Amino acid sequence: MREVLKTLKHRGPISKMYCPRCGSPKIRLSSSLDYWLTPKKYVCENCGYTGPIVMEIEKCENGKEEKPEA
Repeated sequence: MREVLKTLKHRGPISKMYCPRCGSPKIRLSSSLDYWLTPKKYVCENCGYTGPIVMEIEKCENGKEEKPEA
């Protein structure tokens, strides 16, 4: 359990988020209460998707971004 917490503590900058339906980067939390009071719910400004799931792209150790798999 400690190892998991250490990786969370030392995690790098926030990864980029994309809509799982259309792939748009125009995705945001549905309200200011999300994340600290209620479960996260995202809204896509492009296609109207609403839900708890988003795609994320993280940078690899070599500095390049990993592409999300379709």
